[in-house]
Amino acid sequence: MIHLENVSKVYPNGTEALKNITLDIEQGEFVFIVGPSGAGKSTFLKLLIHEETATFGKIKVSGYDLMKIKQRKVPYLRRTMGIVFQDFRLIDKMNVYDNIAFAMRAIGAHERDIKKRVRFVIDMVGLNGKEKCRPNELSGGEQQRVSLARALVNNPEMLIADEPTGNIDPKMSFDIMKKLVEINNRGTTIIVVTHEHELVKEFGGRVIIINGGEIELDKTLPTKYHPMKKIDDTDGNDEETE
Repeated sequence: MIHLENVSKVYPNGTEALKNITLDIEQGEFVFIVGPSGAGKSTFLKLLIHEETATFGKIKVSGYDLMKIKQRKVPYLRRTMGIVFQDFRLIDKMNVYDNIAFAMRAIGAHERDIKKRVRFVIDMVGLNGKEKCRPNELSGGEQQRVSLARALVNNPEMLIADEPTGNIDPKMSFDIMKKLVEINNRGTTIIVVTHEHELVKEFGGRVIIINGGEIELDKTLPTKYHPMKKIDDTDGNDEETE
């Protein structure tokens, strides 16, 4: 699903953000990307979503060659992934339902399909009864759940969570991580960028530490948390809309 081979990123000011990175992430993996501020984590994410282009090396994501991809194809690449941001990035004037539906409307989905899928992901993230609330009427944890639902509504192959627990309290952080484990158990590839080592220790799995632009560690830690039982989401997986 994700393949990086000898990837380096040098910015115009001479900063070498990534140095000769090689790694593979397979479909269905749950991966933590860990490292201090300035280590290269953000650059790594920007390369995956093609906000930045590598200076050297090879990058393939979901079948797209990101060193050769045409700009008109980038939106199709991004449809294969959902992104959860630390600062939520919700639209203040829209309620919960419309914040989530916005992602489907942006790709021209039919309103019938939008209603069905939005209801499904609202239930999935535990926001029933909050559909008409605006972001400022929600707690930080609830806002992050809206962000998570929006990232999932187009049924992406992978979900990238950039510091998803950075702005919420420890209990909500744990709840969000449990939800990500549940989503991974459905088959979605999950990549979590975090500096919260306690969560990494608690949930375990594959951990990639980036430091100074290089991979310092790539190993699988014991998993303390038992993944949730798989849930049949057939009713929520409509055929792809054009």
